[in-house]
Amino acid sequence: MKFKTKLKSSHALIDLTPLVDVVFLMLVFFIVTSDILPLKSLNIDNPHLARDSQPLTAQLLLVMDGQNVIYLGSKKKIVDLSSLKEELQHEILLFKKEHPEHQPTVVLSVDKSVDYGSFLKLLATTQECCSKVRLVYKNEQDEDSFNG
Repeated sequence: MKFKTKLKSSHALIDLTPLVDVVFLMLVFFIVTSDILPLKSLNIDNPHLARDSQPLTAQLLLVMDGQNVIYLGSKKKIVDLSSLKEELQHEILLFKKEHPEHQPTVVLSVDKSVDYGSFLKLLATTQECCSKVRLVYKNEQDEDSFNG
């Protein structure tokens, strides 16, 4: 059986293949150039102390959150404990190249839910790399004023 069709080829139809190709290429470009981890602010619950201290300028930030994830520097680069020493020495070396007249201070911010052993390992590794270490904590009087 032979069927006859009355459809004629039309030149008015738009070929969408190039448009789909361009959209696909743009999608791939945006996926590749986007950050793997979204920028997020770290919610660190620091321990409270009754003592008051003068704030110091944070020069090199080292943060450990409640899940024992370590973030290094202002860009919050994720580092594991085994490679922390090398990464910290590298960051200190970069800091000294930028500011040769200053000795860097490592500001250590640790969530209060982190176990004591992990904190000590982090502190010992930090002290091996830098002689000036500052611990971050919340003043109890400031916390009372927020809650009251």
